[in-house]
Amino acid sequence: LTTGATLVVPEHTPLAGEELEQAITTHKITHALIPPTVLSTLRPTHTPHLHTLIVGGEACPANLIAEWSATKRMVNAYGPTESTICATMSPPLSSADASHPPIGRPIQGTNAYVLDRHLQPVPVGVAGELYLAGAGVARGYLGRPGLTASRFIADPFSQDPTGARMYRTGDMVRWRADGQLEYLGRADDQVKIRGFRIEPDEIASVLTDHPTVAQAVVIAHEDRPGHKRLVAYVIPSDTGTPTAAALRSFAADRLPEYMVPSAVMVLDELPLTVNGKLDRRALPTPDYTTGTISRAPRTPAEEILCGLFAEVLGLTDIGAEDNFFDLGGHSLLATRLIARIRTTFGVELGVRTLFETPTVAGLAQQVSGAGAARTALVPAQRPDTIPLSFAQARLWFLHRLEGPSPTYNMPLALRLTGHVDVAALEMALADVVARHESLRTVFPEIDGMPQQRILPVQEARPQLTITQVNASELDTALATAARHTFDLETQIPVRAHLFTTGPDTHTLVIMVHHIAADGWSMRPLWRDVSTAYRARCAGREPGWAELPVQYADYTLWQRDLLGDVEDPHSEISAQVEYWKQTLAGLPDRISLPTDRPHPQVASYRGDTVSFEWSADLHTRLEDLARQSGASLFMVANAALAALLTRIGAGQDIPIGAAIAGRTDQALDDLVGFFVNTLVLRTDTSGDPTFRQLLNQVRERSLDAYAHQDVPLDHLVETLNPERSLAHQPLFQVALVWQNMPSADIEIPGLLAVPEFINTDTAKFDISVHVMARRDAEDRPAQLEGGVEFSTDVFDRSTVVSLVDRLERFLKAVTSDPDSPISAVDLLEPSERERLLVEWNNTTTNPGWDAESDSEPDSDARTGTVWVTDLFARQVERVPEATAVMFGDRTLTYAELDAASNQLARLLIAEGAGPERIVALALPRSIDLVVAIL
Repeated sequence: LTTGATLVVPEHTPLAGEELEQAITTHKITHALIPPTVLSTLRPTHTPHLHTLIVGGEACPANLIAEWSATKRMVNAYGPTESTICATMSPPLSSADASHPPIGRPIQGTNAYVLDRHLQPVPVGVAGELYLAGAGVARGYLGRPGLTASRFIADPFSQDPTGARMYRTGDMVRWRADGQLEYLGRADDQVKIRGFRIEPDEIASVLTDHPTVAQAVVIAHEDRPGHKRLVAYVIPSDTGTPTAAALRSFAADRLPEYMVPSAVMVLDELPLTVNGKLDRRALPTPDYTTGTISRAPRTPAEEILCGLFAEVLGLTDIGAEDNFFDLGGHSLLATRLIARIRTTFGVELGVRTLFETPTVAGLAQQVSGAGAARTALVPAQRPDTIPLSFAQARLWFLHRLEGPSPTYNMPLALRLTGHVDVAALEMALADVVARHESLRTVFPEIDGMPQQRILPVQEARPQLTITQVNASELDTALATAARHTFDLETQIPVRAHLFTTGPDTHTLVIMVHHIAADGWSMRPLWRDVSTAYRARCAGREPGWAELPVQYADYTLWQRDLLGDVEDPHSEISAQVEYWKQTLAGLPDRISLPTDRPHPQVASYRGDTVSFEWSADLHTRLEDLARQSGASLFMVANAALAALLTRIGAGQDIPIGAAIAGRTDQALDDLVGFFVNTLVLRTDTSGDPTFRQLLNQVRERSLDAYAHQDVPLDHLVETLNPERSLAHQPLFQVALVWQNMPSADIEIPGLLAVPEFINTDTAKFDISVHVMARRDAEDRPAQLEGGVEFSTDVFDRSTVVSLVDRLERFLKAVTSDPDSPISAVDLLEPSERERLLVEWNNTTTNPGWDAESDSEPDSDARTGTVWVTDLFARQVERVPEATAVMFGDRTLTYAELDAASNQLARLLIAEGAGPERIVALALPRSIDLVVAIL
């Protein structure tokens, strides 16, 4: 309009197909903005005057870009309504851009941020959510403050001293190396089918490669609540009409099985909205008569197991030949599935059975021959005195032994953006504490024995402390809150803080003592907080269903199930006998290469070294685990044990491993402390290959899972190892695989981002925590975590080196798992250079007087300066009668000279190269002698 052009407004809208082609030709239109769905109805040859084409409003398929960019100046534009009117534009596209068309760079006055879930910028090539800032961003949604607060948030990157806002688009993009943005799809359009995150546009792109398909749209159709299937809608091309079966077969040859649409619908045209975009609600109901690729269940047992697989894995369309672990199952979910099978079929199966027969069909056969299930968990008759669970008893004992401390605190923090209804939040926290008895339980000691005392709801309202702090002081305030000490005898084991740093910026910290909750508890805890807050904001009570059991019921059931430790026929006695045999002769403490000796009493002060390992390594580890019938945890456990051996910890390596302990279906949604710790012992003697070691770890882990009910504290009492206040008994190194489902935190009207708080504590000498991340397509993304270590005995630099060596070891064994573990090179090139060159530089003065002595002759062929020559040079300078004390022996230099020559001959006879027979540059001859001997 500002350059003298004419705007043509059609008399009738929407226009498409021949009608639109005629309008473009009649008015000799040269520039047009056309949504891709409408553009697919046009032909480039029938729009001769059109030379500049802008597409926008939705993602443009590859076939349209290839077709139109060949003859037109084609630009891809992007801009949500909330950022008027266009936010980014691409340069002219070409056929080379068809497969991954960019949406360009931000236009003048617009800033584009690609951020992760912590609102931190992501690197080039990494997917993130697009946030827009600048003059075009709207003020919000009229009359909808809650929605406004969740989408329009403070811009932390703004240089404006008065502050600025940015808009959360909900679109997934990534930066390209050339500085352009590439659109990946809607964050809420990505669907999860059978546990895999899928981008429907990727499937549509494959279908349009078929010669008979002009256009394709793929959606996730929900036949019934929670039951989604992929459905493709296609428009045929001029070359023929495709069949549904042919297109599904075509897709199956090019896509993973889980991405193949369950139904393909062939349409004459796609329904459009008045704005020319796809009208998804007008798409016809899919027809699934073509069936699915996976074999359907044939027996009632297979049908039921397909349903249990789907429930545990969060999937649909499970086939009888589907493999539990190929679909994303792991050890923790395996325990849940076994619990479901126990409840449904009334039979007892072990986790080992699932590892050995991981398909529906295989398990159906195992179920038919399994024994009767153990007693199910149901609400119990409460006695006057409720004992502690075995897990609680251990923490209570440590609490009484060491006094109140933050060692077993679980700080949970959320960064909240938007208006917080403080009154509703206080009531919501009280609702959650009322719902879960473990959060309102105190542990008084009566007649020398601890017991659970569950407080009435009215006596157990948690206090929400609200504190105004400056942003610069927030980290210190969070750390102080995390180090709160609970008095377990009189205080409920939960408290909450709300730190406010601005009108709409807050950090909520919920501090829970480990005696009341574990890692799995975080999901039901946050879900219930969100549900209760939503209800209280609306002025009503949360309408949740009653929990099937409470923690006290579990405690009584656990003691009844395991029986009396004095009864040799009880379940706990049988499991204890297994552990006695498995851990017989276990070393009291492995020889970790610490920087300092252990103190007489551990302080439990600690620090954490974080790490991120690549998607490539994650993929290779999964491949190795799959080949070996093992889990990722088992691979990591074998690698850690082998590394500890390589750095001098011995060949008998016990590692502590946490196990969820939720062995009954009724415990899934309960907040409580169920986790137990297993001692996984690995024998690295004989220099096995890594594959051999992994097989050993797999077998021992499966056996341990079958005997997981014996509490660690009872095991310690039974085995009675040498006790020390300096370190934990039985093991000093722990491996924690964080594979519990992530907590989806959605608090109405607020943008909630989890915040990590370091408590600066360490329960063990070394504790390795690993979490496997997956990308939007559910492919391995990265492994991230941290190594928590005791600052009593380790420097941070030592642990950094340990993390680097563990990553190097994992890369080596995934490349060649059939090599001995001793063959893995743990040194960086710079370390090797320092060890073999810098610290063995034979051109420097080795300690003699440069004015009176010349350097010894070197071997003319190799340039090696021999230790014997240097030693002889030193010996010539002292009388033969000079004596040197070595322990309780007195040796002359002549005797030492002979010893050093003998040592050199032995090394040469063993085939040692120059890297072992090196010159030692030491300032005094006595040091040289000591070093040689």
